[in-house]
Amino acid sequence: MAIYRFKVNFEDFDEVVREIDIKSTQTFEDLHKAIHRSTGYSPEKSSSFYVSTDHWIKGDEIAYLPAQRKIDNGVALMEKSKLNRFIEDPHQKFYYIYNFDRPFDFHVELVKIILDADPNIEYPFLVRSAGEAPKIIDKNNLGAVAVSSNPVSTDFDFLNEMDFVPEDTEELEAMGGRGINTEEKSEDAEEETDDSDEFADSDNYEDEEYKEEDY
Repeated sequence: MAIYRFKVNFEDFDEVVREIDIKSTQTFEDLHKAIHRSTGYSPEKSSSFYVSTDHWIKGDEIAYLPAQRKIDNGVALMEKSKLNRFIEDPHQKFYYIYNFDRPFDFHVELVKIILDADPNIEYPFLVRSAGEAPKIIDKNNLGAVAVSSNPVSTDFDFLNEMDFVPEDTEELEAMGGRGINTEEKSEDAEEETDDSDEFADSDNYEDEEYKEEDY
């Protein structure tokens, strides 16, 4: 029995790669679930493989938990579709969309065909895993935060570090966009005003002295 080795990577995160060995007689549902054992995502999401050209142009669809419209149109189902029925090229490609509600797109490519299965391995089998799969927001958990594979900035974030919340509009207006030392600046401004007043008083006094001398 032949073993297919598929290379799977995110379309938008090239550094995240998985390689999975799977029997040629296993189904697309088996591959779908194997991918998400390796990403940590729930496999119970509406998803589809598409037979693809070398340029990742989508063709025939193989679906998991499809909408009724697709079922009525006779879409192939993952659980009933064996992999070897859709392999027409030794480097066969599949475009794969996971979770149509909040989709991630993948490129899936056949990179190796192994003629004999290893009796000591349970298939599907994760051969290689590189990079951490990006986290996704669960629409049922609005407090969740999406995290990409890009490093987090270490720059000082004033609003977050000072526990500022959007409702504190009065505080934001008081800041006036000048930073956190507004009180000090206000005091400095008052001192400058006082100094200018002192000079103004002395000027008036000198004028009075000159007037007395004239007399």
